[in-house]
Amino acid sequence: MDERAIVERQIGRPPRAFRRVAAQCPYGLPAVTEQVPYDASGDPFPTTYYLTCPHLVSAVSRLEAEGGVERWSRRAESDQALATSLARATEEQRKVRRELAEDARGRDEGASLDLGIGGSRDTRNLKCLHAHAAFALARPGYRLGEAILAELEPLWPAEDCCSDTS
Repeated sequence: MDERAIVERQIGRPPRAFRRVAAQCPYGLPAVTEQVPYDASGDPFPTTYYLTCPHLVSAVSRLEAEGGVERWSRRAESDQALATSLARATEEQRKVRRELAEDARGRDEGASLDLGIGGSRDTRNLKCLHAHAAFALARPGYRLGEAILAELEPLWPAEDCCSDTS
């Protein structure tokens, strides 16, 4: 199974800065990929963990369309446990990005290595629920991301995988 080819079909284009599949769906196919911090041309790719499962991408998009980014930003600000989880995950994100970059600094001279989840500069406000969901699937224990995922019903398709692998 060529995971990169499956990811390309899932997202409808070649994956940019692809490193590996970080999490799979219950059907054994890619659900989250891990990207290196810079693509082949040296441009920053700030989303370390990228949601590729079409079912989850659609479910999170619906959540965002219903005001989910603002609602979860408020919850992360008002709930100390979620705020602590976000702060820890942000630091973990920065550490992972630095490790994945090795000595690369890209066109931005390394500035993007300090961005938060999903490329956020202001870690008090969430930017993209897709990135938080992907981070939670790739790095279990991220309480805020897991709470966002818990809002998605069903988390995975009940009958069969939604990714066409033929």
